[in-house]
Amino acid sequence: MSRLPCDCGSRDNVRDNDNNDRNMESNRRSSMANSDKPEGRVLVLYTGGTIGMMRNEQGALVPITNAFVKNLRKYPQLHDREYAEKRFGAMGPLVLPVTATDNRRVVYSVFEYSELCDSSNMTMDEWIRIANDIKESYERFDGFVVLHGTDTLSYTASALSFMLEALGKIVILTGSQVPIFDTRSDGLDNFLASLVIAANYNIPEVCVFFGTNLLRGNRTSKASATSFEAFQSPNFLPLATANIKIEVDYRSIFRPCTMEKFYVHASLNRNVGLLRLFPSITSDLVKVFLQPPMEGVILQSYGTGNIPTNRDDIIEEFRAATRRGVIIVNITQCASGCVSDAYEAGKLLQKAGVISGFDMTPEAALTKLAYVLSKNNWDTETKRQMMQTNLRGELTAGRPPIIQDWDLVEAVARSLRLSSMAELQDLGAILFPAMLNAAVIRHDVVKLESLKGYGADISLANADGRTALHIACCEGDMKVVRSLLKMGANVHIKDRFDRTPLTDAIEYDRHEIIRVLLQCGAHLHGDAVSIGEKMCSAATAGNTKRLHSYLMAGADLSQKDSSGRTPLHFAALHDRVEAVRYLLDHGADSRCVDMLGETATDLAETVQAEGAICLLAPFKQNGVHDEVDDKTAARMQNLGLSMS
Repeated sequence: MSRLPCDCGSRDNVRDNDNNDRNMESNRRSSMANSDKPEGRVLVLYTGGTIGMMRNEQGALVPITNAFVKNLRKYPQLHDREYAEKRFGAMGPLVLPVTATDNRRVVYSVFEYSELCDSSNMTMDEWIRIANDIKESYERFDGFVVLHGTDTLSYTASALSFMLEALGKIVILTGSQVPIFDTRSDGLDNFLASLVIAANYNIPEVCVFFGTNLLRGNRTSKASATSFEAFQSPNFLPLATANIKIEVDYRSIFRPCTMEKFYVHASLNRNVGLLRLFPSITSDLVKVFLQPPMEGVILQSYGTGNIPTNRDDIIEEFRAATRRGVIIVNITQCASGCVSDAYEAGKLLQKAGVISGFDMTPEAALTKLAYVLSKNNWDTETKRQMMQTNLRGELTAGRPPIIQDWDLVEAVARSLRLSSMAELQDLGAILFPAMLNAAVIRHDVVKLESLKGYGADISLANADGRTALHIACCEGDMKVVRSLLKMGANVHIKDRFDRTPLTDAIEYDRHEIIRVLLQCGAHLHGDAVSIGEKMCSAATAGNTKRLHSYLMAGADLSQKDSSGRTPLHFAALHDRVEAVRYLLDHGADSRCVDMLGETATDLAETVQAEGAICLLAPFKQNGVHDEVDDKTAARMQNLGLSMS
């Protein structure tokens, strides 16, 4: 699918918007002062589907290139034009009107695919393209919304859940049964709720939003061709419900507990298929279906995993295929429930080498099999084990999905005579962050693990939006930080002051922690100009340790502040010799000019900052390191300076 530019939708335009943000920062500071809420940035990938279609002259629904974004700008509930134009200009990103219940103002950009794809035409190639588009923009946005046709939406959601490895941000797939711009449409609510959740809530999963429910993507199936509640999650409760309030069940969220950086597994094995049993199915059909190049099959059997016990011919075909290395996974044909080996029929399949898919949906089982079989570094036995392992919350093996052991909170609730689930959740939201943070301050890893065992979400935030990982990064205890990360602590959560754990690690100069956070996918948040101003402040104070913290985190040491000055300008202006030397040694550009056209050398000469003048002298001529002349060398010697 090649892409054509739309007014804010192409990849180039998304980048241009980012650059425009930086260039207009000084003009926008006043408008920011008028906004009492931080911003949450969302990228919308519009791949096609009913939600964005228009009616032609005959009343038929058709996709029209670039019409979707242009129409979004006309709807006041979808775009706050006054705020957006003041903040970004007429052709900047879109902005939702702010409400009293939102923690963040939602700013979103739409990336429209030029060849809008009907969901019936979706293939693995499109899944890979969507995954790669998320990868390319991952560090510039807080969340992602994928607009998709409904027919194969669950397949795409399931596939992305496996392909997006070590995911730390929310990805929501949504669509509609009726186009968003029709008078009576489910698309408006689905789209708005998806944007608000993506910008405001820490749910690092691939999800599906439809109706009023946010569902785990790899637990969903399309249940109705006409209902506005088109999707069901038969074996797992919603992650969140969006009514008057958006209520999130944080205990149900699946968090990656590996210290890895986000990446995309951009290959899938296509030699997989679904085989549904039916009465009188022939062994010839089964045999042909299992022939090479088939490498993996999802077998949809009856009830709890049963097959005809009097069909030795079919069972033998399954046995022969598994001996050849074909992985056959047994799931139920029923809409809900799971397979088991309680009956003789189930045991027959097990003896034939067929493995259990537990309660996976057909969509999750098939896409997981394509993912697992594409892992060339795994042998066949490992792949069989992975198919029976809960990788992304797609299956329930053994322990039921609903946590029942929240007894710590329940004990307190009983003493306070609280009984409703809403009261329990409110109490947990107060108690758990306080206890987690207290354990961090005491450097008590055992207590942290105990609290997690009681059902505490390790990334639960306190009233200021700060998590245990924020506190640990301030405290500087590497053991605690590593333990939290291994328990699934999210590195991207922003507190009410827009600070991430990485922000705290930088501002406390915890260099070892910065390295570990980066290893787990952390990156600098916020606009570049604000980061530049913080580095300029550090340079003014001669704080080379802080400059090194920013450099480690990936900052550009030549980043300008709102006046166009770089850290080198301020280090030179205040004659912070060590800071000047550090910046020059680490690639700071001495040729940068501020809004008055002055370089760092010009400022140093204006205030007669002798030390800075001497260090900058070799870079004065066109920014090239020239030989130091005798006069400059003598001045440096008198000041006790050297270029080394």
